[in-house]
Amino acid sequence: MSATLIEWLGAWPGAVLLQNSGTFYLFVNAAHILGIGLILGAILPLDLRLLGLFRSAPLAVLGPFLSRAAAFGVVLAILTGLWLFSVRPAHYLGNAAFLWKLGLLALALVNIGLQHGNRHFRTAGTAGSIHPSVRVLAFLSMALWLSALVAGRWIGFL
Repeated sequence: MSATLIEWLGAWPGAVLLQNSGTFYLFVNAAHILGIGLILGAILPLDLRLLGLFRSAPLAVLGPFLSRAAAFGVVLAILTGLWLFSVRPAHYLGNAAFLWKLGLLALALVNIGLQHGNRHFRTAGTAGSIHPSVRVLAFLSMALWLSALVAGRWIGFL
């Protein structure tokens, strides 16, 4: 990322607002945590169901709802995360945990695309069984999102 872009990000009005107001920073950070909670709170139960747990819960009913809740969480977390990043962009770009988090998030988003593009996932709610490819991607999803969570927490310790 160029030095000019980094400087611009740190000086845009939204970044300055967070730099100068603990209250605004608190609310944006809380919204970021809410987004993360929605992601994990929706994706983990869906992935566990796809892995074969909670078989009595109807996937045809839960799947669409949990997918939409997770999507809302992803959008909220990305928007607020970008805003929080703008407060100290040069610092974050030099933080190994932040870079790991970005890489893990990118992989998790690619995994979502693979899962939702998988014809077996689209029929999992109506099929009698869940295809092994859906199960593998569900396991990867859990591992990637939980790893991104840990990397995000690790940022503050470096």
